Amino acid sequence: MKYVLRKVITLIITLFIVSLLAFLAFQVIPGSPATRMLGINATPEKIAALESELGFDRPILVRYGAWMLDFVRGDWGISYNYNIPVKDMVLEKIPATATLVMLAFLLVLLVSFPLGVATARHEGSRLDRVITVVNQICMSIPPVFVGILLSFIFGVTLRVFAPGNFVSFSESPGRFLVYMIFPAISVALSRIAMTVKMLRSSILEEMNKDYIRTAFSRGRTRADALRHHALRNAIIPVIAFLAVTAAELVAGSIVVEQVFAVPGLGRLLLASISGRDFPVAQAIVVLLAAWVVIVNFIADVLYQYMDPRIRIQ
Repeated sequence: MKYVLRKVITLIITLFIVSLLAFLAFQVIPGSPATRMLGINATPEKIAALESELGFDRPILVRYGAWMLDFVRGDWGISYNYNIPVKDMVLEKIPATATLVMLAFLLVLLVSFPLGVATARHEGSRLDRVITVVNQICMSIPPVFVGILLSFIFGVTLRVFAPGNFVSFSESPGRFLVYMIFPAISVALSRIAMTVKMLRSSILEEMNKDYIRTAFSRGRTRADALRHHALRNAIIPVIAFLAVTAAELVAGSIVVEQVFAVPGLGRLLLASISGRDFPVAQAIVVLLAAWVVIVNFIADVLYQYMDPRIRIQ
C-alpha cells in the first residue's frame, strides 16, 4: 500500500511539473496571439488592449495558477482562434486518437507476443533468423514512411480505402475501422518489432537460469519449461516496456494523423501551435502527459504485483 501511495504522490507531482513546463513553453514561443487575432495591420494600442484582456499583462506565475485552477475545475479556457470552449474542441477529437492508439496497442499485443515466444522457442532456427531480419527492417522504418507506403499500396493501388477521406464512426462503423487499421499499423509496426526482440531476449535469459535447468532435470521439455516457468518471469520486464510503448504510440499517432488526415488530437495540437492558440495546445499537452504518467503508474503497480521482490524492497 505504501508503494502505491508513493507512486500516486509521484504521479501528482509529475503532472504538476509537466503542466507548468507546458504553460511556460507556450508563453515564450515567438509571436503574440493578439497580433494573430487582430491581424498584422492592427495598431499597437489595440494589440496591447487585447493582450491586457487576455491577461498577458499579469505575472506569468499568476497566470499559470489561474489557468491550472480553472483546468482542474473543468474550465479549459476559450480558443483564441475559434472563440469556443477548448474543452469542447478537445473532447471532440479524443475518440479518433483513442481509437488509433488502442488499435495500435492491440496489434502490438496480438502480434508481438506469439512471435516473441516462437522465436525464443525455436532459437537458431530458420523461423528465428527470418523474424530477426524482418524485425531489424521494421525497427528502422519511420511510421510516416510506413503510412505513406500503406496509403499507396492499399489506398491508391488496391483501393481498400480512400487516403485522406476520413470516415467517422457515426457515418459507418465498418468503414471507420477499415480506415483506422492502416494508421494503426503504421504506428505499431516498429513497436511490434521492438517488443518481439525484447520478449525473445527476456525469455532466453530466463531459459538459461538455474531453476529452468532444475525443471529440465525433472523431465520437463523445453516447451513445457518455457510455458510453465520461464514465460511468467520473462513477461515482467516486458510490462514496463509495454508502458513505454503505450506512451510512444500516442506520440507516433500525432505524426501519422497528418498522413491519413485523421481528425484527432495530433492534428489539432499542431494546428493550435502554428496558430498560436495556446489554450488549446496547453490542454492537449497536459492530457497527453497525463496519459503517459497514468500508463506508467499502472505498469509500476502491475510490475509490483507480478514481482514480489519489489514489494519487499
